[in-house]
Amino acid sequence: MAISRRKFLGWLTATGLSSAFGKTALAGTTKHFEGHPDSLGVLYDNTKCIGCRTCEAACNRVNDLPPPDRPFDDLSVLDKKRRTDAKKYMIINKYDHIRNPKGPLHARIGCNHCLEPACASSCFVRAYTKTKEGAVTYDSSVCVGCRYCMIACPFNIPTFEYDSAFTPRIRKCTMCYDTRLVKGELPGCVEECPTESFTFGRREDLFKIAHERIRRYPRRYLDHIYGENEMGGTSWLYLSGVAFKKIGMREDLGVTPAPALTASALASVPMVVGTWPLLLMGIYAVSKRKEKIATEEKEQALADTIAQAKAEADLKISEAWQKAEKEKEKAVETAVKKALEEAAETESGESS
Repeated sequence: MAISRRKFLGWLTATGLSSAFGKTALAGTTKHFEGHPDSLGVLYDNTKCIGCRTCEAACNRVNDLPPPDRPFDDLSVLDKKRRTDAKKYMIINKYDHIRNPKGPLHARIGCNHCLEPACASSCFVRAYTKTKEGAVTYDSSVCVGCRYCMIACPFNIPTFEYDSAFTPRIRKCTMCYDTRLVKGELPGCVEECPTESFTFGRREDLFKIAHERIRRYPRRYLDHIYGENEMGGTSWLYLSGVAFKKIGMREDLGVTPAPALTASALASVPMVVGTWPLLLMGIYAVSKRKEKIATEEKEQALADTIAQAKAEADLKISEAWQKAEKEKEKAVETAVKKALEEAAETESGESS
């Protein structure tokens, strides 16, 4: 059952110290994972990509993302190197400094959906899931915003919604898992690409397709399928006509999966994770205390303001009454004086 961040903190308080120690880490396992049988993936061939940004537009539409600052048919944005962010799950970069008879080369940047994701191995609340279909999904309802996944990802992909103050989320490509994949539909970028730069299918079949292209066109392709072994393998695979490092992709990752690299560090995670409930309970208590003090201060300030306004109003009413009384007394004195003067004049007239 999904729970909010606020409920998560409350749950930690409710569970108490019994869950604080003696539990294994919720981060990913340190056993090597060979991948789900018949898992799916995408093969991206940058020799076919023309940088039209149709895939970016499809990704934006399918995932209901905010509109870009400039329209997708404005290709001038390719003149500057970009990266994914909370509003862009995937982007295409242009590399026109590389000699290529057919024009500038392009490269897709986005989540590679690792077989053993570093983001999942670093997440102690299991916000990430490597699905049997091959996609790495994210559950914002359990995320506590620690952002360890951003640090762990070797491809620098997960991004944080810094402009969403109350419900920030980690954002990245999910291979259109919830919107299309579970319905048997193609990912948006794959379906919309006019040059068939993207090929969707079983990961094992994608290897066959990639190797056949390399065999048939050895001068066109580098004899390497990026993602076949990098970091233990990924569900997104790449073919290129030049060295991958020339198009902004890391070649220093090796073939060891992320959890294996962090095995020694994860050995101490049970204790570290065990202290998290205590830490979060403390943060929660301090936060609630601050909220209570702030509320009390606001209520006191409001009460003081009302009391001051009432006192000022009472003073003004009192002054008004006093003024009215003085004016009334003066009016009475004037009337009496006038009456006496008139009576004196009348009496004087009668005597004469």
